[in-house]
Amino acid sequence: MSEEGTHGPVVAGVVTGVVGFSCSFVVVLAGLTAVGASGAQAASGLLTLCVTQALGMLWLALRHRIPVTLAWSTPGAALLATTSGVAGGWPAAVGAFVTTGVLIVLTALVPRVGDLVAAIPHSLARAMLAGVLLPLCLAPVTALVDAPAQVAPVVLTWLVLLRLAPRWAVPGALAVALGMVVATAHIDAAALAPQLAWTTPTWSLSALVGLALPLYVVTMASQNVPGVAVMSGFGYRVPWRESLAVTGIGTIAGAPTGGHAINLAAISAALAAGPAAGPDRARRWIAAVSAAVTYLVLAGASTALAALVVAATDGVMQAAAGLALLGTLGSALAEALADPGEREAAAATLVVAASGISVLGIGAAFWALVAGLLLRTFLRTGRPAAAPVAATERGTASTAART
Repeated sequence: MSEEGTHGPVVAGVVTGVVGFSCSFVVVLAGLTAVGASGAQAASGLLTLCVTQALGMLWLALRHRIPVTLAWSTPGAALLATTSGVAGGWPAAVGAFVTTGVLIVLTALVPRVGDLVAAIPHSLARAMLAGVLLPLCLAPVTALVDAPAQVAPVVLTWLVLLRLAPRWAVPGALAVALGMVVATAHIDAAALAPQLAWTTPTWSLSALVGLALPLYVVTMASQNVPGVAVMSGFGYRVPWRESLAVTGIGTIAGAPTGGHAINLAAISAALAAGPAAGPDRARRWIAAVSAAVTYLVLAGASTALAALVVAATDGVMQAAAGLALLGTLGSALAEALADPGEREAAAATLVVAASGISVLGIGAAFWALVAGLLLRTFLRTGRPAAAPVAATERGTASTAART
């Protein structure tokens, strides 16, 4: 194999891994901590996610010779970050992660389960995601006011790179934030070695309903279904059932050491499957292999990065995480509110999700979907049926579930 034939895919895979990791690892750490993980358990979760998604990518790419890339569920991590505690603590959260993996495997085995997810109105699923992201995306604003000297360099770096090199805007902002932590914080070098922390899962009804179900829905609707659409746009047919089985099993296996969920990559998938990975489409699968190796290398830095996040001045890393999620928030808002006929129900879903309420020990994301579905049903009773929104995307999921 010539150097010319491999250089493009290899570099594209490294970029895919670096960008995918740096754009949201802070969100992952914040999410795991919010549902009860200690610093060591959150670092273990980050390491686990890197390894499980890397192994899944290697399996799928080498077996099918297509650039299938996997990722951790960034929307899922954002959902965790806005959860105000879990009944049963961290072990119950781990039990919810296991259940999420089981549901993903069931989706692979039973097409009707996928149909249930596809039946959730796209506008409401995106509105729930937007509501989950909104509080996190306010962090750069509040942090800039509270700690301008520490946060302003992060925001300015993001702004400049967003204009000059958009792909590197978030990684650049995170690099500046981490650099400031390294320059000012004292970290015990003995605590930087990668390590796994095992937690025996437990199960509670409130954690299953309030955490596992929303995590499953947001992972399927905001990652797996768009991931198929992105790959289809580049002419690749994703092995849907096998991909779900791989990611579901990976989620189950990784849950006891802190991994919340892995899934098909959506945004970063374009980096490995698109023209940046070389002109020869038949060799772009090498980019997925390169991305997997990159994640395995980055896994070794997980504990050190988690320690830096913990040592950071309050607000700095939260601001960087909020900047990382702004693009996703904008996309979710645009899709949630695109159809005038769905707008009231979507808006209600958004505000309930953003409220952070907890009723009967069940978090806001679940109640947001309930409120949106009830309002949508009430408003549509007696009205002529409206044309479905995002029919193409839902059709992609429904068709893929049968392949």
